[in-house]
Amino acid sequence: MIDRVARVGGALPAQPQKPAAPSGESFGALLQKAQEQRQGQKQINFSKHAMSRAEERGIELTPALMEQLAGTVEKAQEKGAKNIVAFNATQAFIINVPFGRVITTMNQDEMKENVFTNIDGAVLM
Repeated sequence: MIDRVARVGGALPAQPQKPAAPSGESFGALLQKAQEQRQGQKQINFSKHAMSRAEERGIELTPALMEQLAGTVEKAQEKGAKNIVAFNATQAFIINVPFGRVITTMNQDEMKENVFTNIDGAVLM
């Protein structure tokens, strides 16, 4: 039966080719460039959970606060930290450093009797 299919259809179809990167660079090289560009931009993102917590707790996400958080992430990256708590007298932010993502937020009242786990660094803002 295989012989019959080959005769009717002629040659077997060629395997699809993988598209090459536009510049001829490998995927790994392109990924590395994208990560370097992202690190240079000092962006900070909030998870959906962190956004809802900030809203519930009355934490205003001002441009100054965002810049301050981005600075804490940069400092933590320099030290090799993965998950940090960035805090001041009134607020705390749990941040995943490699992704620059705030995981959750707390106000002063919630920080009083809270235990922070899975944290390998702390940054005072």
